[in-house]
Amino acid sequence: MKLNLFKTLPVALAGLFIGTAASAQEPVTSTTPFRTWSIGVNAGALTPLSPLGGKNDFSNNKTSFGYGLYIKKQFTPYFSLRLDGVRGKLKGDNTEAYDSGVTNNSTVKAFDTQLEYSGSLNAVVNMFNIDMFKKENALQLYVSAGAGLAGYKPTITTASGTSLYAGDKTISELIIPVGLGAKFKISDAVNFDLGWTINFVDGDNLDGYYRGSNDKYNYAYAGLEFALGSGKQLAFHNPVALTYDEALKAKQTADALKGDLDAQKAENAKLRADMADILKDSDGDGVADKLDKCPDTPSGTVVDGSGCPLVTPKPQVTVITEEDRRVVSEAIKNLEFDLGKATIRSKSYASLNRVAALLVQKNFSLKLAGHTDNTGSKELNLRLSKERAESVKAYLVSQGANASRIEATGYGMGQPIATNKTAAGRQQNRRVEFTLY
Repeated sequence: MKLNLFKTLPVALAGLFIGTAASAQEPVTSTTPFRTWSIGVNAGALTPLSPLGGKNDFSNNKTSFGYGLYIKKQFTPYFSLRLDGVRGKLKGDNTEAYDSGVTNNSTVKAFDTQLEYSGSLNAVVNMFNIDMFKKENALQLYVSAGAGLAGYKPTITTASGTSLYAGDKTISELIIPVGLGAKFKISDAVNFDLGWTINFVDGDNLDGYYRGSNDKYNYAYAGLEFALGSGKQLAFHNPVALTYDEALKAKQTADALKGDLDAQKAENAKLRADMADILKDSDGDGVADKLDKCPDTPSGTVVDGSGCPLVTPKPQVTVITEEDRRVVSEAIKNLEFDLGKATIRSKSYASLNRVAALLVQKNFSLKLAGHTDNTGSKELNLRLSKERAESVKAYLVSQGANASRIEATGYGMGQPIATNKTAAGRQQNRRVEFTLY
């Protein structure tokens, strides 16, 4: 009964493709360019039988010369597609008995088949890297399976003489090649290839003797493969080793970032201590000790910008002009702090100096209201907004403004003027508002 290759071998091929599907989808994470195209040439021995079993039409199958070439595309370190072509001769006769001692009394005494062409598309799977912790290996084992077409002309010898089995016609039949091999990397551009392929023919015409069973032939070969392009060969690349190296680098980066974070925390703690020292006001008169020229002022005493008692001026009508509002508005626009800190950046000094001069000249009162976005905890934002308002107050006082006429309050993130869902909105919410009165 004739074996139906269309039903049996495709099942095996499906298993091979499913088994390699996961590895075929693995991305190569390295940014190094790889060689993925290659061509190969080989030569070896063609024999019209299969060592895997089955009946042979002739008792004495001979080994003949064959040669081939292929083009291959490597998709991942494990999976590639290869287009193979093979030519050569297949020979056999009945001059010897079978191994069992039985003599083959077939009417066809011998055959000589010219393999005009044999073309197939094969899936090639690299089984494993010999050393999983080496980024590249020099030895690679592989298996292959595919399908194609073979064209051949058998010449047979019978009692009546030698003749062409099918006249001058080239017989074309489906073939299913299944193979294995070992590849040795000589350089980034050249490999030495040893392989063995068994070709199952969907027909019984290869040897010119039709008995209703499928013929087969095998091709054992050696050859050279030439990788095209530049860089390393993807087929010998080991993603396991690369993943290990990247994980190690990621850990080292994480350790470095943790060290930087700890250093930043220490710096922030020092800055908070420095700020507390700068804002310290022992007598509670609203002037920091560092700026207070009269540090023991009794509680409730009205003091000037230097912390000394101030004679209460006669009540006067406060008139705020548009120019006054412009000076304050400009100071608000130009006010910037270091990220996450209450330190005023130097670019803000000029506009703050004009506000201080205005307060001294017209004896205005000023309310400073600090606000933040919603990044961070409520407690942190409340403290930061208060510190920033106090920092502005301290600077204005240092420029001669009356501390008793400046009120500094922090509202945290509770009074947004824009959405906190966008960077632009959060920028607007991070502010210190100036109110003259």
